[in-house]
Amino acid sequence: MTDSEEPQLSIRALRSAHGGPFDLDIGRGECVSLMGPSGAGKTLFMRLVADLDPGVGEVRLNGRARETWSAPQWRSQVVYQTAEPAWWASGVAAHFQPHALDAVRRLLPLLGLRGAALDADVDRLSTGERQRFALLRSLAREPKVLLLDEPTASLDANSTAAMESLLQKYLDNGLSVLWVTHSPEQAHRVARRHYNVVERQLHSS
Repeated sequence: MTDSEEPQLSIRALRSAHGGPFDLDIGRGECVSLMGPSGAGKTLFMRLVADLDPGVGEVRLNGRARETWSAPQWRSQVVYQTAEPAWWASGVAAHFQPHALDAVRRLLPLLGLRGAALDADVDRLSTGERQRFALLRSLAREPKVLLLDEPTASLDANSTAAMESLLQKYLDNGLSVLWVTHSPEQAHRVARRHYNVVERQLHSS
């Protein structure tokens, strides 16, 4: 993001009783990496951004303040994907809106997923398959910002590369991504700006 560009996501003095304040801008089509030891506050920060935990401060999406959105509207535009996403129905396809299924089927080969897997039961999927479907579920909501908490933690090298490649296509089309990873190599592959969370504070690296 250049100095002249308006950030797609703007965060100012965002904090809770458990951490912060956090300040960060992410441009349209930009990926920012987030690293730090377990328990340092990475998930806390992203949950505050996603309005999943109570906090104070200013968060704006394309200049519009978060408090002017309803909670469901905000969470559909700023999507937080946990490291172990929840599944609320037995079938995989039930987690997608019907109108999105054709698009999802076209994306399956890009992540090394079989077409039949979309019609399977969730409990028959491997951990890696569930993680890839979780990304497709997030992307199907057509967010402006994606907050990814270790999205490739359960993937092998080929599946990780496939996920990174797919996300780059969405970045090229304007998606903004905050990507938590424990891999410095991955951080430098996917992002140009890098931050560390240390004792619930954000530091540029």
